[in-house]
Amino acid sequence: MDRSHEKGRLPPGQYVTGRLPVVHVGMIPPASLDGWDLRFFGLLMSPVTFTREEFLALPRREITADLHCVSTFSCLGLRWEGVPTRVLLTRIRPSPSARYVLVHADGGYSATLAVEDLQREDVLIADRLDGEPLSPEHGYPARLVVPHKYSMKSVKWVRAFEFTEDLRPGFWESRGYSVNADPFTEDRFAPGG
Repeated sequence: MDRSHEKGRLPPGQYVTGRLPVVHVGMIPPASLDGWDLRFFGLLMSPVTFTREEFLALPRREITADLHCVSTFSCLGLRWEGVPTRVLLTRIRPSPSARYVLVHADGGYSATLAVEDLQREDVLIADRLDGEPLSPEHGYPARLVVPHKYSMKSVKWVRAFEFTEDLRPGFWESRGYSVNADPFTEDRFAPGG
């Protein structure tokens, strides 16, 4: 198989899979739009909660990005569509003291990111994958997509963003995984993790 297109895209220690595997802990939350909203709170100038309709009315973007799992598989060339987090940051305006974001999801999952991660052009809250609505196992109705981090940061079933001054470990970070989670430096585990 010709893998020349992968040069520079495949982090060390990763292998390419053809389809996006289904990976999560616990049960898939029931897929429902009844009462679905997306909340931004904490150290913000303008905390806000978007209804589904308000979220869908926000400026949208499509990106093609690779997804790298901390368990060593990579899925290349996925087409994600959704709302860029940069757009949301201009509306909620994080306080200068906000350095971290604890991303909350249905099912009790969470992940920690630096605010600067959400300022990147290719980070978005996706509701479509490869031209189709997300399936429940891949995060329907919305998931965060953070291509420059291991996929544990691309939170499925995303519901809220809590802006904080101090780092608050999320689900995997509290279990010894890296807060930084850079696949190109194989930053999988916290020191001593």
